[in-house]
Amino acid sequence: MILAGLSMLGPFTIDTVFPAFERIGEQFGADTTAMQQVTSLYMLAFAVMSVFHGPLSDAMGRKPVMIVGLIGYVLASIGCALSPNLAVLLVMRTLQGVFAGAATIVSRVVVRDMFAGPQAHKMMSRIMMIFSLAPAIAPVAGGWLLKAGEWPIIFWATAVYGVLAVVAVTVLLPETHPPAARSPLRVGAVLRSILEVGRHPAMIRLAFVTAFAMGGQFLYIAAAPIIVVDLLGLGEQDFWMLFVPIITGLLIGAWLSGRLAGKVRRTRLVDVALACAVGAAALNVVLALIWPHLPLATVGPALLSCCIAVAFPVIQLEILDSFPDHRGAAASLGTFASLTFNALLAGAIAPLVTASLFTVALAAASFVLLGFLLWVAHRRAAAVRVT
Repeated sequence: MILAGLSMLGPFTIDTVFPAFERIGEQFGADTTAMQQVTSLYMLAFAVMSVFHGPLSDAMGRKPVMIVGLIGYVLASIGCALSPNLAVLLVMRTLQGVFAGAATIVSRVVVRDMFAGPQAHKMMSRIMMIFSLAPAIAPVAGGWLLKAGEWPIIFWATAVYGVLAVVAVTVLLPETHPPAARSPLRVGAVLRSILEVGRHPAMIRLAFVTAFAMGGQFLYIAAAPIIVVDLLGLGEQDFWMLFVPIITGLLIGAWLSGRLAGKVRRTRLVDVALACAVGAAALNVVLALIWPHLPLATVGPALLSCCIAVAFPVIQLEILDSFPDHRGAAASLGTFASLTFNALLAGAIAPLVTASLFTVALAAASFVLLGFLLWVAHRRAAAVRVT
């Protein structure tokens, strides 16, 4: 449960503030594109720092990196709550992203430290089930918090979350990376581990598979303020109408992935899941064209999320198992491409593809298809290497 709570920190921080976008924009005189940077800069900082959190945990141990990151996250959340203008808020959101990845990324490494084989697959799937609740709970929680106060209350709440996480990691979580297994804590050694993992062809392929396949589903989360308010004509209390179906799909997919652990070969499971994701994305395009309204507007995203959730835990384990001596670096770099692409989705791509629900669906389908084709290329390259 602790690891699941830590893995939720990143998405919870993204989505909780969505219902407050309109109020913040009015107070600071910011338009829709400017407000999207509140998400984009957070995710870009998260992505850049994700490269270093894992290798640092390989050298220092898992707990110290998570604790320092969480303390920085708490301070940045307080800074967001006290921001007097949009410029300061964007700086504080950037700092939130810098520190949030320490707990989110390293917690995945801890799972692989503690478990192996089908058990690791089951644990990763269970964590994803709880992790998947964050995007559904966060905007709803943000909307309810706005009933109790102005928008800074959301960031005070995330600061409290961070404090609780610090206590939980310090008191309850064991250190899973003993000193004997650690790499040297030197800049050169850390950079060498990043380069060794980052230039490996398998890492590059799997990182981009994750980025594009997940990107098709994440587009609906990144563009949620535009989709919910502008395209569906709903209010700040209505984000659940989009998020609940999507997260239900993620929960069912993660549950299926765990149930199939050890029963279906990993690579075969990803083959089927990503092929189904392409089908779900195509159906989503058709539904957005013929009926761009609720409730059909959420059917396609929900099915797409379900398929992606089946594949995601397996791909994460494939990345970690490819580099047993540098799991922290593998976790970081495996996340970097996805986070960077998600930041582009939030800040640049989402405003360009949200003219209608049809254009959103078409963009999502393009990303999912590209992710599937990259996975096929990876499978072929791996088969050639074995032979």
